[in-house]
Amino acid sequence: MRLHEKVNLLSRGLFSLFLIIFLLIPFLAPAADLVVVNNIRFWSYDDYTRIVIHISEEAEYIERRLKDPDRLYLDILFSRIDEEINKDITVENRMLQGVRAGQFDENTVRVVLDLNTIKYYKIFMLDEPSRIVVDVFGPTVFSSKKRIVIDAGHGGKDPGAIGPKRLLEKDVVLDIAIKLKKELARHKNYEVFLTRDRDIFIPLEQRTAIANSKNADLFVSIHANASPRRSLRGIETYFLNWTDEEEALKVAARENAISMKQMRKIGKKMNVLDIMLNDLSRAYKRDESNKLAHFVQDAMVIKLNQQYRHSIVDLGVKRGYFFVLVGADMPSVLVEVSFITNLLEAKLLRKDSYRERLAYSIASGINQYMSVIPQRQTVAEAGKSLAP
Repeated sequence: MRLHEKVNLLSRGLFSLFLIIFLLIPFLAPAADLVVVNNIRFWSYDDYTRIVIHISEEAEYIERRLKDPDRLYLDILFSRIDEEINKDITVENRMLQGVRAGQFDENTVRVVLDLNTIKYYKIFMLDEPSRIVVDVFGPTVFSSKKRIVIDAGHGGKDPGAIGPKRLLEKDVVLDIAIKLKKELARHKNYEVFLTRDRDIFIPLEQRTAIANSKNADLFVSIHANASPRRSLRGIETYFLNWTDEEEALKVAARENAISMKQMRKIGKKMNVLDIMLNDLSRAYKRDESNKLAHFVQDAMVIKLNQQYRHSIVDLGVKRGYFFVLVGADMPSVLVEVSFITNLLEAKLLRKDSYRERLAYSIASGINQYMSVIPQRQTVAEAGKSLAP
Protein backbone atom coordinates (compact mmCIF):
# COMPACT_ATOMS: atom_id res chain seq x y z
CA MET A 1 0.00 0.00 0.00
CA ARG A 2 1.28 3.36 -1.01
CA LEU A 3 2.16 5.98 1.61
CA HIS A 4 -0.60 8.41 0.63
CA GLU A 5 -3.17 5.58 0.75
CA LYS A 6 -1.99 4.67 4.26
CA VAL A 7 -2.28 8.32 5.30
CA ASN A 8 -5.80 8.56 3.85
CA LEU A 9 -6.84 5.32 5.55
CA LEU A 10 -5.43 6.51 8.86
CA SER A 11 -7.18 9.87 8.46
CA ARG A 12 -10.50 8.18 7.74
CA GLY A 13 -9.98 5.90 10.76
CA LEU A 14 -9.22 8.81 13.06
CA PHE A 15 -12.20 10.73 11.73
CA SER A 16 -14.47 7.75 12.37
CA LEU A 17 -13.07 7.36 15.86
CA PHE A 18 -13.58 11.06 16.67
CA LEU A 19 -17.12 10.85 15.24
CA ILE A 20 -17.95 7.85 17.44
CA ILE A 21 -16.51 9.56 20.53
CA PHE A 22 -18.43 12.75 19.72
CA LEU A 23 -21.69 10.82 19.38
CA LEU A 24 -21.05 8.89 22.59
CA ILE A 25 -20.12 11.89 24.78
CA PRO A 26 -23.70 12.47 26.02
CA PHE A 27 -23.88 8.79 27.02
CA LEU A 28 -20.37 8.38 28.35
CA ALA A 29 -20.42 11.33 30.79
CA PRO A 30 -23.90 12.68 31.42
CA ALA A 31 -23.60 12.56 35.21
CA ALA A 32 -21.69 15.82 35.53
CA ASP A 33 -24.64 17.77 34.09
CA LEU A 34 -27.38 15.90 35.93
CA VAL A 35 -29.10 16.90 39.14
CA VAL A 36 -28.16 14.50 41.94
CA VAL A 37 -30.83 13.05 44.23
CA ASN A 38 -28.66 12.73 47.33
CA ASN A 39 -30.98 12.06 50.28
CA ILE A 40 -34.56 11.24 51.24
CA ARG A 41 -35.88 11.98 54.74
CA PHE A 42 -39.32 11.66 56.27
CA TRP A 43 -41.27 12.49 59.41
CA SER A 44 -44.31 10.36 60.14
CA TYR A 45 -47.24 11.04 62.46
CA ASP A 46 -50.71 9.57 63.01
CA ASP A 47 -52.50 11.58 60.32
CA TYR A 48 -49.68 13.17 58.36
CA THR A 49 -46.32 12.36 56.79
CA ARG A 50 -43.73 14.70 55.27
CA ILE A 51 -41.16 13.38 52.76
CA VAL A 52 -38.22 15.60 51.82
CA ILE A 53 -36.20 14.71 48.70
CA HIS A 54 -32.83 16.47 48.71
CA ILE A 55 -31.38 17.37 45.32
CA SER A 56 -28.15 19.07 44.30
CA GLU A 57 -29.94 21.92 42.50
CA GLU A 58 -33.38 22.96 41.37
CA ALA A 59 -35.02 20.41 39.07
CA GLU A 60 -38.21 19.91 37.13
CA TYR A 61 -40.41 16.98 38.02
CA ILE A 62 -43.57 15.25 36.84
CA GLU A 63 -46.06 13.88 39.35
CA ARG A 64 -48.75 11.29 38.78
CA ARG A 65 -51.04 9.20 40.95
CA LEU A 66 -51.95 5.66 39.90
CA LYS A 67 -54.46 3.12 41.23
CA ASP A 68 -54.39 -0.66 41.75
CA PRO A 69 -52.19 -0.45 43.71
CA ASP A 70 -52.59 3.12 44.93
CA ARG A 71 -49.32 5.00 44.51
CA LEU A 72 -47.92 8.44 43.79
CA TYR A 73 -44.75 8.88 41.80
CA LEU A 74 -42.45 11.76 40.97
CA ASP A 75 -40.16 11.63 37.97
CA ILE A 76 -37.27 14.04 38.61
CA LEU A 77 -36.04 15.05 35.16
CA PHE A 78 -32.39 15.20 34.09
CA SER A 79 -31.25 13.61 37.32
CA ARG A 80 -29.30 10.69 38.71
CA ILE A 81 -29.55 8.98 42.06
CA ASP A 82 -26.70 8.86 44.54
CA GLU A 83 -25.98 5.17 45.03
CA GLU A 84 -25.23 5.73 48.72
CA ILE A 85 -28.72 6.83 49.72
CA ASN A 86 -31.44 4.61 51.15
CA LYS A 87 -33.61 3.71 48.14
CA ASP A 88 -36.22 1.63 49.97
CA ILE A 89 -37.75 3.36 53.01
CA THR A 90 -40.36 1.63 55.16
CA VAL A 91 -43.01 3.91 56.67
CA GLU A 92 -46.01 1.65 57.38
CA ASN A 93 -48.63 4.01 58.78
CA ARG A 94 -52.26 4.66 57.88
CA MET A 95 -51.22 6.77 54.90
CA LEU A 96 -48.05 5.19 53.53
CA GLN A 97 -46.46 1.77 53.20
CA GLY A 98 -43.13 3.17 52.12
CA VAL A 99 -41.05 5.23 49.70
CA ARG A 100 -38.98 3.76 46.85
CA ALA A 101 -36.43 5.51 44.68
CA GLY A 102 -34.40 4.41 41.68
CA GLN A 103 -32.90 5.33 38.33
CA PHE A 104 -35.92 5.00 36.01
CA ASP A 105 -33.86 5.74 32.91
CA GLU A 106 -30.47 7.31 32.25
CA ASN A 107 -31.80 10.85 32.81
CA THR A 108 -34.69 10.33 35.25
CA VAL A 109 -34.93 9.40 38.92
CA ARG A 110 -38.33 8.04 39.96
CA VAL A 111 -39.54 8.33 43.57
CA VAL A 112 -42.60 6.23 44.37
CA LEU A 113 -44.86 6.59 47.40
CA ASP A 114 -46.84 3.40 48.05
CA LEU A 115 -50.10 4.68 49.53
CA ASN A 116 -52.59 3.22 51.96
CA THR A 117 -55.44 5.66 52.72
CA ILE A 118 -54.92 9.38 52.18
CA LYS A 119 -57.15 12.45 52.14
CA TYR A 120 -54.96 14.61 49.94
CA TYR A 121 -51.34 15.52 49.24
CA LYS A 122 -49.34 18.55 48.14
CA ILE A 123 -45.88 18.96 46.62
CA PHE A 124 -43.66 22.04 46.59
CA MET A 125 -40.03 23.07 46.18
CA LEU A 126 -37.70 24.66 48.72
CA ASP A 127 -34.39 26.29 47.82
CA GLU A 128 -30.99 26.84 49.40
CA PRO A 129 -30.54 23.90 49.64
CA SER A 130 -32.83 22.54 46.95
CA ARG A 131 -35.39 19.96 47.98
CA ILE A 132 -38.78 18.65 46.94
CA VAL A 133 -41.29 18.36 49.78
CA VAL A 134 -44.25 15.96 49.64
CA ASP A 135 -46.91 16.36 52.34
CA VAL A 136 -49.39 13.49 52.67
CA PHE A 137 -52.51 13.96 54.80
CA GLY A 138 -54.59 11.10 56.15
CA PRO A 139 -58.30 10.98 57.04
CA THR A 140 -58.72 13.20 60.08
CA VAL A 141 -61.41 13.55 62.70
CA PHE A 142 -61.22 17.19 63.74
CA SER A 143 -61.04 18.00 67.40
CA SER A 144 -63.75 20.12 68.96
CA LYS A 145 -60.95 22.11 70.58
CA LYS A 146 -58.80 24.62 68.76
CA ARG A 147 -55.24 23.46 68.34
CA ILE A 148 -52.25 25.78 68.60
CA VAL A 149 -48.63 24.82 67.92
CA ILE A 150 -45.93 27.05 69.42
CA ASP A 151 -42.46 26.85 67.91
CA ALA A 152 -39.41 27.97 69.89
CA GLY A 153 -36.85 28.89 67.24
CA HIS A 154 -33.38 27.34 66.97
CA GLY A 155 -32.14 24.93 69.68
CA GLY A 156 -29.42 22.36 70.25
CA LYS A 157 -26.46 22.90 67.94
CA ASP A 158 -28.16 26.04 66.56
CA PRO A 159 -27.93 28.80 69.21
CA GLY A 160 -29.61 31.43 67.04
CA ALA A 161 -28.56 35.02 67.59
CA ILE A 162 -26.16 35.78 70.44
CA GLY A 163 -26.54 38.86 72.63
CA PRO A 164 -24.34 40.51 75.26
CA LYS A 165 -22.82 38.22 77.89
CA ARG A 166 -23.62 35.13 75.78
CA LEU A 167 -27.38 35.58 75.95
CA LEU A 168 -28.60 32.93 73.49
CA GLU A 169 -31.71 33.29 71.37
CA LYS A 170 -32.49 29.56 71.64
CA ASP A 171 -32.74 29.82 75.46
CA VAL A 172 -34.76 33.04 75.52
CA VAL A 173 -37.39 31.89 73.00
CA LEU A 174 -37.75 28.45 74.58
CA ASP A 175 -38.61 30.06 77.90
CA ILE A 176 -41.12 32.40 76.21
CA ALA A 177 -42.69 29.47 74.32
CA ILE A 178 -43.12 27.45 77.51
CA LYS A 179 -44.67 30.43 79.25
CA LEU A 180 -46.94 31.04 76.26
CA LYS A 181 -48.16 27.44 76.32
CA LYS A 182 -48.92 27.75 80.02
CA GLU A 183 -50.83 31.00 79.41
CA LEU A 184 -52.88 29.54 76.55
CA ALA A 185 -53.58 26.33 78.48
CA ARG A 186 -55.80 28.37 80.81
CA HIS A 187 -58.44 28.16 78.08
CA LYS A 188 -60.33 24.87 78.22
CA ASN A 189 -61.17 24.91 74.51
CA TYR A 190 -57.49 25.03 73.45
CA GLU A 191 -55.05 22.22 72.88
CA VAL A 192 -51.51 23.63 72.89
CA PHE A 193 -48.36 21.88 71.63
CA LEU A 194 -44.68 22.81 71.51
CA THR A 195 -42.34 21.82 68.68
CA ARG A 196 -39.63 21.54 71.33
CA ASP A 197 -39.77 21.72 75.14
CA ARG A 198 -36.04 21.42 75.74
CA ASP A 199 -32.71 22.37 74.18
CA ILE A 200 -32.71 20.16 71.08
CA PHE A 201 -32.16 20.81 67.38
CA ILE A 202 -35.15 20.37 65.07
CA PRO A 203 -34.83 20.97 61.29
CA LEU A 204 -37.00 23.76 59.91
CA GLU A 205 -38.98 21.34 57.72
CA GLN A 206 -39.83 19.20 60.73
CA ARG A 207 -41.21 22.13 62.72
CA THR A 208 -43.85 22.77 60.06
CA ALA A 209 -44.44 19.03 59.84
CA ILE A 210 -45.23 18.92 63.57
CA ALA A 211 -47.82 21.68 63.13
CA ASN A 212 -49.40 19.86 60.20
CA SER A 213 -49.37 16.55 62.09
CA LYS A 214 -51.36 18.11 64.94
CA ASN A 215 -53.92 19.38 62.44
CA ALA A 216 -53.34 22.75 64.08
CA ASP A 217 -55.54 25.79 63.70
CA LEU A 218 -52.58 28.13 64.29
CA PHE A 219 -48.80 27.95 64.13
CA VAL A 220 -46.72 30.59 65.93
CA SER A 221 -42.91 30.61 65.70
CA ILE A 222 -41.08 32.62 68.38
CA HIS A 223 -37.72 34.31 67.68
CA ALA A 224 -35.51 37.11 68.95
CA ASN A 225 -34.22 39.59 66.41
CA ALA A 226 -30.59 40.57 65.75
CA SER A 227 -28.67 43.17 63.78
CA PRO A 228 -25.06 44.37 63.42
CA ARG A 229 -26.53 47.82 64.10
CA ARG A 230 -26.60 47.62 67.90
CA SER A 231 -28.93 50.61 68.12
CA LEU A 232 -31.70 48.82 66.24
CA ARG A 233 -34.56 47.66 68.48
CA GLY A 234 -38.27 46.90 68.41
CA ILE A 235 -40.80 44.10 67.95
CA GLU A 236 -42.29 42.88 64.70
CA THR A 237 -44.46 40.05 63.40
CA TYR A 238 -44.18 38.32 60.01
CA PHE A 239 -46.48 36.28 57.82
CA LEU A 240 -45.41 34.23 54.82
CA ASN A 241 -45.16 36.13 51.56
CA TRP A 242 -42.34 37.37 49.37
CA THR A 243 -40.92 40.87 49.79
CA ASP A 244 -38.05 42.89 48.38
CA GLU A 245 -37.76 44.98 51.56
CA GLU A 246 -34.10 44.86 52.59
CA GLU A 247 -34.47 44.53 56.37
CA ALA A 248 -37.13 41.81 56.02
CA LEU A 249 -34.82 39.91 53.67
CA LYS A 250 -32.01 40.13 56.23
CA VAL A 251 -34.25 38.78 59.00
CA ALA A 252 -35.47 35.92 56.80
CA ALA A 253 -31.94 35.06 55.66
CA ARG A 254 -30.76 34.86 59.27
CA GLU A 255 -33.69 32.74 60.43
CA ASN A 256 -33.36 30.50 57.36
CA ALA A 257 -29.63 30.11 58.10
CA ILE A 258 -28.64 31.21 54.59
CA SER A 259 -26.73 34.16 53.13
CA MET A 260 -28.24 37.29 51.62
CA LYS A 261 -26.85 36.14 48.28
CA GLN A 262 -28.84 32.92 48.59
CA MET A 263 -31.91 34.87 49.71
CA ARG A 264 -31.73 37.11 46.65
CA LYS A 265 -31.25 34.04 44.45
CA ILE A 266 -34.54 32.70 45.78
CA GLY A 267 -36.14 36.07 45.09
CA LYS A 268 -35.13 36.03 41.43
CA LYS A 269 -37.23 32.96 40.77
CA MET A 270 -39.92 33.58 43.36
CA ASN A 271 -43.51 33.74 42.20
CA VAL A 272 -45.82 35.22 44.83
CA LEU A 273 -48.80 33.40 43.32
CA ASP A 274 -47.01 30.08 43.81
CA ILE A 275 -46.45 30.89 47.49
CA MET A 276 -50.13 31.65 47.98
CA LEU A 277 -51.43 28.63 46.10
CA ASN A 278 -48.88 25.97 46.99
CA ASP A 279 -47.29 26.88 50.28
CA LEU A 280 -50.08 28.58 52.20
CA SER A 281 -52.79 26.44 50.61
CA ARG A 282 -54.60 29.28 48.90
CA ALA A 283 -54.93 32.97 49.53
CA TYR A 284 -57.28 32.27 52.45
CA LYS A 285 -54.41 31.24 54.71
CA ARG A 286 -52.29 34.17 53.58
CA ASP A 287 -55.06 36.59 54.53
CA GLU A 288 -55.74 34.79 57.82
CA SER A 289 -52.02 34.79 58.64
CA ASN A 290 -51.94 38.53 57.97
CA LYS A 291 -54.93 39.00 60.27
CA LEU A 292 -53.34 36.86 63.02
CA ALA A 293 -50.07 38.80 62.69
CA HIS A 294 -51.87 42.10 63.28
CA PHE A 295 -53.71 40.78 66.34
CA VAL A 296 -50.44 39.51 67.85
CA GLN A 297 -48.42 42.61 66.98
CA ASP A 298 -51.05 45.04 68.28
CA ALA A 299 -51.45 43.08 71.51
CA MET A 300 -47.69 43.04 72.14
CA VAL A 301 -47.38 46.78 71.57
CA ILE A 302 -50.35 47.66 73.79
CA LYS A 303 -49.68 45.21 76.63
CA LEU A 304 -45.93 45.81 76.79
CA ASN A 305 -46.33 49.59 76.70
CA GLN A 306 -48.56 49.38 79.75
CA GLN A 307 -45.59 48.11 81.76
CA TYR A 308 -42.54 49.27 79.80
CA ARG A 309 -43.60 52.71 78.61
CA HIS A 310 -41.21 54.44 76.17
CA SER A 311 -39.19 51.21 75.86
CA ILE A 312 -41.24 49.47 73.15
CA VAL A 313 -40.71 50.24 69.47
CA ASP A 314 -43.48 49.07 67.11
CA LEU A 315 -41.88 47.83 63.87
CA GLY A 316 -45.23 46.58 62.61
CA VAL A 317 -46.43 43.58 60.59
CA LYS A 318 -44.26 42.54 57.66
CA ARG A 319 -44.04 39.93 54.93
CA GLY A 320 -41.16 37.47 54.85
CA TYR A 321 -40.13 34.22 53.21
CA PHE A 322 -39.35 31.97 56.18
CA PHE A 323 -38.67 28.28 55.60
CA VAL A 324 -40.30 27.41 58.93
CA LEU A 325 -43.63 28.78 57.66
CA VAL A 326 -43.51 27.27 54.17
CA GLY A 327 -45.94 24.40 53.77
CA ALA A 328 -47.88 25.16 56.95
CA ASP A 329 -51.45 24.01 56.40
CA MET A 330 -52.89 26.65 58.71
CA PRO A 331 -52.54 30.39 59.40
CA SER A 332 -49.03 30.94 60.72
CA VAL A 333 -46.81 33.78 61.87
CA LEU A 334 -43.24 34.37 63.02
CA VAL A 335 -42.79 36.76 65.97
CA GLU A 336 -39.54 38.66 66.55
CA VAL A 337 -40.00 39.56 70.22
CA SER A 338 -37.08 42.03 70.65
CA PHE A 339 -33.50 42.61 69.45
CA ILE A 340 -31.17 40.41 71.46
CA THR A 341 -28.24 42.45 70.07
CA ASN A 342 -29.56 45.72 71.50
CA LEU A 343 -28.24 46.46 75.01
CA LEU A 344 -31.57 47.75 76.35
CA GLU A 345 -33.68 44.94 74.89
CA ALA A 346 -31.12 42.27 75.82
CA LYS A 347 -31.35 43.51 79.39
CA LEU A 348 -35.14 43.17 79.21
CA LEU A 349 -34.94 39.70 77.64
CA ARG A 350 -32.85 38.52 80.59
CA LYS A 351 -35.73 39.34 82.94
CA ASP A 352 -38.24 36.62 83.73
CA SER A 353 -40.91 39.30 84.18
CA TYR A 354 -40.37 40.61 80.63
CA ARG A 355 -40.60 37.13 79.15
CA GLU A 356 -43.79 36.55 81.14
CA ARG A 357 -45.23 39.80 79.76
CA LEU A 358 -44.26 38.83 76.22
CA ALA A 359 -45.99 35.46 76.59
CA TYR A 360 -49.08 37.11 78.06
CA SER A 361 -49.16 39.67 75.23
CA ILE A 362 -48.82 37.08 72.45
CA ALA A 363 -51.51 34.95 74.11
CA SER A 364 -53.79 37.99 74.23
CA GLY A 365 -53.38 38.51 70.48
CA ILE A 366 -54.05 34.82 69.79
CA ASN A 367 -57.17 34.93 71.98
CA GLN A 368 -58.50 37.94 70.09
CA TYR A 369 -57.91 36.20 66.77
CA MET A 370 -59.51 32.97 67.98
CA SER A 371 -62.59 34.89 69.07
CA VAL A 372 -63.38 35.82 65.46
CA ILE A 373 -63.09 32.26 64.09
CA PRO A 374 -66.47 30.56 63.55
CA GLN A 375 -67.05 28.21 66.47
CA ARG A 376 -68.20 25.25 64.40
CA GLN A 377 -65.38 25.27 61.92
CA THR A 378 -61.66 25.12 62.47
CA VAL A 379 -59.32 27.32 60.48
CA ALA A 380 -57.89 24.30 58.65
CA GLU A 381 -61.38 23.13 57.62
CA ALA A 382 -62.31 26.61 56.43
CA GLY A 383 -59.18 26.82 54.28
CA LYS A 384 -59.72 23.41 52.70
CA SER A 385 -63.36 24.20 51.95
CA LEU A 386 -62.19 26.97 49.61
CA ALA A 387 -60.34 24.53 47.36
CA PRO A 388 -61.34 24.97 43.68
